[in-house]
Amino acid sequence: MQLTSFTDYGLSALIYMASLPKDKRTNITEVPNVYSVSRNHMVKIINQLSRCGLVAGVRRKNGGIYLGKPAEQIRIGDVVRLLEPLALVNCCSDFCHITFACRLKKY
Repeated sequence: MQLTSFTDYGLSALIYMASLPKDKRTNITEVPNVYSVSRNHMVKIINQLSRCGLVAGVRRKNGGIYLGKPAEQIRIGDVVRLLEPLALVNCCSDFCHITFACRLKKY
């Protein structure tokens, strides 16, 4: 399976935040600099992660972004499902012409 760069950078951002010392925050400028990614692209990624509760932030002088839940509770599969534009397969017989012989349905 190939992941989009959006998901790849999202996972990288979470790993970076998890590697920080406890109670240390980073900021939206530092994370893209670490991975040489456009700041605008990383803002979209962090925004999506924050909407899902994986990243939290504080706005003030000493604010920043940090993991929204303990790293031990964040599962890679969950992050991929949240960030990847996965389309489910339509197994309706009107759509697929091999449903009568398909062996994938049982998986």
